[in-house]
Amino acid sequence: MPMNKIHVRVADWQKDNAEIRRIREAVFITEQSVPPELEWDADDESAVHFLAFEGDFPIGTARLLPDGHIGRVSVLKDWRGLKVGDALMQAVISDAEKRGLKQQMLSAQVQATAFYERLGFTIVSSEFLEAGIPHVDMVRGAA
Repeated sequence: MPMNKIHVRVADWQKDNAEIRRIREAVFITEQSVPPELEWDADDESAVHFLAFEGDFPIGTARLLPDGHIGRVSVLKDWRGLKVGDALMQAVISDAEKRGLKQQMLSAQVQATAFYERLGFTIVSSEFLEAGIPHVDMVRGAA
């Protein structure tokens, strides 16, 4: 079966809520055991959300905060290794730049740092635990 084209669009937190929640619950809460009360926060209201699709099926999501922080980057297990994360991050980065956010920041799970480095992010902190998972802070672009 040929894979449908992967595409990414800006999502609507209200309208696309069920899809965004479905992906983040599968990846963070079910797979990585992040407590639900840490997963859902007030920032979701003010963030720009993104959905990645294969055809018309949502398979990944991410969010961009008004200060340039990128977070909740998640791709459903069966679609990993297909460059969905790259497509998602490229969409978020170009949206951030369009909004004049010349510097983008994120807290990366340590096992994902090489992925973010390929996209131009640099590690700027030592390791710390977030929801029991080792993370580092990373930055891309000029302040």
